[in-house]
Amino acid sequence: MEQDAYDRISELVHAADVAMLTTVGEGGALHARPLAALQERFDGTLRFLVEDPSPKLEALREHPRVNVAYSSKRGYLSVAGVARVVEGEEGAVDELWGPAAEAWFPGGREDPELVVLEVLPESAEYWALTEPGVVAAAKAVKAFFTKEQPDVGENRVVEL
Repeated sequence: MEQDAYDRISELVHAADVAMLTTVGEGGALHARPLAALQERFDGTLRFLVEDPSPKLEALREHPRVNVAYSSKRGYLSVAGVARVVEGEEGAVDELWGPAAEAWFPGGREDPELVVLEVLPESAEYWALTEPGVVAAAKAVKAFFTKEQPDVGENRVVEL
């Protein structure tokens, strides 16, 4: 993967507060659930704190293929990959732990039901805003009147 695409994905992961995890449920039904986006740096793997047991983990143990979607003021990111639960790995919880995690996991970082959900990305598509908000809004208004698509960002599909 090109470094600029990797950097853009990393920027979009870091900019988001929430990610939506989509799993495949019974009969192929899709279920999207919010997860706190606590990861400080993207190293090629997405990580989240979750409780085990939970319906999302039951679903991904049956069908590990997932999608993770991010949205922020910097753009949008959709990542397709394979999920797995990481248990007992030294420092895995600590890497994601902070004040935001404390609100969601009152049992603390030592809670035996607290595990790390890892998503190993296979592909990603992003729509990154490359213009400041005011400029992007002005271009969108102009596009409305000229009936031309505004150029306010970058869209790429990346194989990981």
